[in-house]
Amino acid sequence: MKKIYLLLFLMACSFYTVNSQIPRPKRFAPSASDPELWKLRRYELVGGIGITQFFGDIGGFSIGSNALGFKDFSFRHTRYNFTTALKYRITNSINGRLNLAAGTLHATDERGSNELRALETTTAFFEPSLLAEYYIVKSKGESSYIFQKGKRIVFLPLLSTLNVYAFTGIGGLAYHASVEKGPVVTGTIKSGGFTMIVPAGIGVSMSYSGKTNFGIELSGKYPLSDYLDGYTSIFSKTNDVYYFLVFTYSYKLPSGPRGLPSFRFR
Repeated sequence: MKKIYLLLFLMACSFYTVNSQIPRPKRFAPSASDPELWKLRRYELVGGIGITQFFGDIGGFSIGSNALGFKDFSFRHTRYNFTTALKYRITNSINGRLNLAAGTLHATDERGSNELRALETTTAFFEPSLLAEYYIVKSKGESSYIFQKGKRIVFLPLLSTLNVYAFTGIGGLAYHASVEKGPVVTGTIKSGGFTMIVPAGIGVSMSYSGKTNFGIELSGKYPLSDYLDGYTSIFSKTNDVYYFLVFTYSYKLPSGPRGLPSFRFR
């Protein structure tokens, strides 16, 4: 029996020695017990489609009380926009975002306060911007390793899957306006150009799984130009403004060994 015990002891020592010689792989991603599971997927591809609402010198109800501008909202001025973005998770609560948007703006004096002027405009635009997002509320699913690995947890309470965030940044706007002139023009017409913009807004998204989110964003765009509709009235005192309401879908890319995004959709 002593020989058997001695043999088992020698075998255990040999196994420990050999096992200690095996090089350990470098740890590029957090483990299941790591609280920072969001580092598994730091990159996010976003696509969206929505509507635009434009407030310029053409159209609007500038006479009398305007109820903080809400009287200027008109379905006749509503047009579409398309958005794509790449996000990078800087910290647990802050994202950097490269955003690209394109679409059209529209305005008309018909049924407004300047019907006799009879101007109408359609503006095509392309808008690149750099944004920072701050998450006020984070989805509870990000603390679940199973959820982060792509498994949808159907019994997770709806409120626990919600993200609420605010964003702002700086961008540019390349635009071209087509103005239909009326019988009376008391201002300056300019067909297009490029201007800087300051975007700001708020968004809400639902974590469908650790990989995908569905959401909605409302943002205001504040240009340094008064010619987005191709026209500036002699009575104008402020620059043009436009708004986006966008429905979004996003896919989170896994982080590769060097911290770069992996485009192997898994």
